[in-house]
Formats: sequence, structure tokens, C-alpha cells
Amino acid sequence: MHNTVLGHTIMEVKMGTAANLGRIFGIRLKLHYTWLVALLLITATIVTQFPEAYPLWQRIVLGIAASLLFFASVGIRELVVSFVALSKGVPLRSLTLFVFGGVSQIAREATFPILELLMAVTGLLSTLIIAGVFSGVHLILAGAGSIIIAGLLQWLAFINFMLFLFHFIPGFPLDGGRILRTILWRATGNYDRATRTVCWSGRGIGLLFIVGGILVLILAHQWFVGLLLAFMGWVLQSAAAQSRRQAVPREVLQGITARDIMTGEGPLINPQLSLGQLVRDYVLVTGRRYFIVVEEVGLQGMVTMRDIKKIPKERWDSTRIGKVMTPRSELKTAHPQKSAASLLEQMDELGISQIPVLEKDKVIGIVTRDSLNYLVKTRTKLRM
Repeated sequence: MHNTVLGHTIMEVKMGTAANLGRIFGIRLKLHYTWLVALLLITATIVTQFPEAYPLWQRIVLGIAASLLFFASVGIRELVVSFVALSKGVPLRSLTLFVFGGVSQIAREATFPILELLMAVTGLLSTLIIAGVFSGVHLILAGAGSIIIAGLLQWLAFINFMLFLFHFIPGFPLDGGRILRTILWRATGNYDRATRTVCWSGRGIGLLFIVGGILVLILAHQWFVGLLLAFMGWVLQSAAAQSRRQAVPREVLQGITARDIMTGEGPLINPQLSLGQLVRDYVLVTGRRYFIVVEEVGLQGMVTMRDIKKIPKERWDSTRIGKVMTPRSELKTAHPQKSAASLLEQMDELGISQIPVLEKDKVIGIVTRDSLNYLVKTRTKLRM
């Protein structure tokens, strides 16, 4: 489920659907909220399916251990796929871990059909190998008489093998969906259309799983199987929806550049101005929340409401803007011909809301996240 469509979107950033885990290999790792339900469900499965001859506390500990080991196995799978991508020169910016894989952020220009196929096959083989490792260790421990641990590893081998089979489903963001996208991409030459098709396929299959789970609950009274099917469908729906949203900016912002979407840079602030003057003469008058800081004609940095709020009010009049601004060395800037889609991607990745546009080292405008998101919504409604 290692999706490579372009651009983070509003859902990921504003709704907080993923928690940051740090960076590995330079890749920003995020954990999707569906893992919380998955860990509870796995623990409940172990508690209810292990023989009641074992104490409850022991089954709970085994359940937690199984949850963590399953999480580790999925993480290892995605890191292997990511390593293959990096070895081929593909820049990975972030990776969001779902229950059965990951959704990664790669620019469309950085990938091509054969690489898509390679990464899908790598994901499938990694899952199968992990299942084999768990199975092998299970046999060793069972022979040595470690029945409890062996049983736990047998379950992990089984669940990873089922995950291997699950990934053959032809819907994003599963490996089967990636393979289908590769086929459609090669056949039509249209990456975005192929992505849109397999994302809808993933959402449709997820919906079928949810309906199937509800029917199993009602008709067969198999609560565990029903809940499991519904949960799998829900996660697949969530991942496919995120993948579809990630594809929208590239489609609707195609052909739009920083020059097209930028606004006037507004008042240029001298770094020697005090925060008190800035608030009284500019913030309270215009309602503006960010300001470009220049000295003579050179860009020095940017100051935002976040920077201002870090300083106590009683110190505003004695604090110069140059002391609290984000300096130019830490600012991301853009040239006028930079694509709007890549700007939105960069903002989402770095968690920033404005990027100054420079021409010959002079500020000619600024692109904001709000303006980009508004343009995406407008062009989407007009089907542009």
C-alpha cells in the first residue's frame, strides 16, 4: 500500500489524522489514527482466541506484544520499499503508516511505471518473507517447548500471510492497486487518470468489505469476523480517500505557477522596527498575520503572528523584529515559474503557510496556503 501520488492535502494537515514519529533515512514518518483501533482489535483477538487456561493478564500481555510485533512488521515492510525507492534516486518526503502498509509522498515527476511495479513487487515479497520468518521461528520454538510464544508467532505468521493475499486486491493504496495503476498508466499515458481510477476502486472495495462485515454481523451473528471485515473496509476506505485527495492538487493546479497565484508582498518591514510598532501600525490596522522583512532591497526574513506571540506584551516595544523573525537562511522561497502544486506540497511537508516569491533576489510577491487551497476548491467545483 505504498502510494506515490503527489502532494499532501488539507485533510492530512488540518484534521490531524496522523501523528509524527520522527525521521528515518530522512523520511518523515507519520502514524495514521486507524492504528489505535487496530492495536485494540489485535489485543482483543489474542485475549479471546488464546485458551482460557492462560490467565487473563498473560493473554493481555501477549495481545499487546502481538500488536507491537505486527506494527513492527508493517513498518519494516514499508521501510524496505522506501529503501528500494531511495536506491533508485526517488526522493521520499513522508510516509504515513496505515494498518496494512504506507502512503508515501513522491512527486509525479520522480516516478515511472517500471518503478511503480518494482515497489509493488517489493512490498508483496517483503510481506511474504516476514510471514516466513515468523513461521520459521514458530517451528523452532514449538520444537523447543515454548508453546505460548510459538503460538503467538504462529498467529503473526498467519496474519502477515493474509496481509500478503490482501495486497493483491486491485484497489489503491494496496500493491494490487499499484500494479493496476501501472497497467492503466502504460495503456493510457495518463498518470492522474490512472490514479483516480484505482483510488475509486479502492474506495469501492472498502465499501464492499464494510457492507459484508455488517451482513455477517446481522445474518451469521459472527461478531468478530463481521467487525474485522468492517474494520478492514473502513481502513481501506480511509487510505484510498487520502490517496485520492493527494492526487487532486496536481490535477487541478496543472499549469498554474507561483506568478499566477502570488499576491502582492504587502508592506515591507524594516528589521529595526519594534514589535509594538508592528502590532499598532500594521497588524491591528490591516489584520495581516505575516510580514516580509527587508533591509534596503534585500530579503532579511519573515515575521508572523506566531513569532509575535512568543514575546510577552510588555517587551514588544523593546524588541526589534530582527530578533524574532525567521531569517532568510531558514525561509523557503520560490521563483516565479515554480509550479503551484509543488508549492502546496512543500508547504504541507514543512508545515508552513507562506512562501515568498523572488525574482533576481527581489521579493515580488508571496504565495499562501489559503490562496492555494481556495484555488484547488474553486477549480475542483468547476471541474477545471
